[in-house]
Amino acid sequence: MSEEHGRIFREAWIAGVTKHYAGEPKPGYIAPWDETPAWERQSAAAVYEQVAAFIQATAGAATKLTREQKGRFVSLCWIGQIYKHIPEPKPAYVADWADLPDWQKQTDMEIFERIEQLT
Repeated sequence: MSEEHGRIFREAWIAGVTKHYAGEPKPGYIAPWDETPAWERQSAAAVYEQVAAFIQATAGAATKLTREQKGRFVSLCWIGQIYKHIPEPKPAYVADWADLPDWQKQTDMEIFERIEQLT
């Protein structure tokens, strides 16, 4: 997995949190790459590559998804990483799309769009 891809994902996450989170986000939400736990760095790279592969596998047709569908895809890929790295995750870590706060939905949508721009 590419560290560069992980960094791009993380930068898009931080940009989304900064833009959409109401109030002061938790420090971990906006921690720079070098302060992010190794499992999160690995997960960020993995999800970036899953989104890019999805776009490529559809010959770019995945870009026609709605913003919500794009965000849902990012969210599901992230949940897969949570289960990979955390044996007994808190329910909030693996919450379904409908149960996510709006700021997180908006951020996930923008992450897909950022990867889309680079793929």
